[in-house]
Amino acid sequence: MATAFLGLGSNLGDRLANLQAAVRLLAAATDVVVAASSRVWESDAVGGPPQPDYLNAVIEVRTTLSPWELLAACRRVEVDLGRVREVRWGPRTIDVDVLLFDDLTIDKEDLAVPHPRLTERAFAVLPLLELDPDATLPDGSRLVDARLAPDAVSRARPFASPLEVPR
Repeated sequence: MATAFLGLGSNLGDRLANLQAAVRLLAAATDVVVAASSRVWESDAVGGPPQPDYLNAVIEVRTTLSPWELLAACRRVEVDLGRVREVRWGPRTIDVDVLLFDDLTIDKEDLAVPHPRLTERAFAVLPLLELDPDATLPDGSRLVDARLAPDAVSRARPFASPLEVPR
């Protein structure tokens, strides 16, 4: 089985409930096992139009799906939870991104792994490091050594306990 880390984000509606619903839907997907969740972090919106703050978490999953099949499962969860893609980096009920997938590097139009802005976003780096303090990127660099901008770190703050992981 492959190990992947997925970034979850929500800034519309009941943000915490949206994150939890995404975990439940992913856990119900065929060939996806949700192994763990980070704490939930709150962060300022990055890029895009003015919008509410996000809640973010990272989950670790184990899967026999290919990276593209896992991405399709993530997109189904987004659709099921009412995600509408109208404005790039706009507000959303849920966002589910493939951050890492084993030690693979993928650079295609429809999928980039590691996530292209992973090392720039404290709301992804900090929760991922909670799950794997020794996380290594496919190029061999350690995630803990990522140089986050000081303002990026100050815009991410712990918000709630880890999401419930279905057993």
